[in-house]
This record gives sequence, structure tokens and C-alpha cells, in this order.
Amino acid sequence: MLSDMIVGIHELPRGTVIGFNGTTEWALDDIERDEAIWLPREDQLRAMLGDAFDRLERDGDAYRVVVNGQADVLAATPEDAYGAAVLQQLRTGQPQV
Repeated sequence: MLSDMIVGIHELPRGTVIGFNGTTEWALDDIERDEAIWLPREDQLRAMLGDAFDRLERDGDAYRVVVNGQADVLAATPEDAYGAAVLQQLRTGQPQV
């Protein structure tokens, strides 16, 4: 899991890379910045929804995020439900109240 590793951002002639410190047992020294993907944690997704976030509900085997008093999205995991709600806000331009 790369999220638990200490990294440094380095500007090199070939471009910006993310260097991994303490990876002596790994063959991975660095990767191009464009190859890295940030996957936010559940709390970060909830924070991105801002004051518009009302609650997370269980709906059978799924989870529903309620935003601005209206059921927003349904997904298999809380993280997926929060992520889908954030994407929907970004697509619709709905402000974070």
C-alpha cells in the first residue's frame, strides 16, 4: 500500500516524479506524477461534500448518501457512495453549502 509510505516530489529533467523513501526492499524507486492516482479516504470524501452532506443511510445491502435533504446516490460501500455523491456535485456544479 503506497499510502503508508513516505514520498517526496522531485522535479527532474524528464518531469515530475514521486520518489519513495525507504524502499530498499522494493524495486520501485519512483513513478511519474501522471501515473499516480489519489484515492481519497472516506472522511476526505465526506469533507468534500461540505455542509451539503446530511447523512449516510443503509439501504439493504447498499449505502445511500443524502445531500441537501435528498437521497443522492446508492452504492455497494460507503466509500463508493461518498465518491459518487462528490462526482455528482462536481458534474452538476452544485455548490458546497
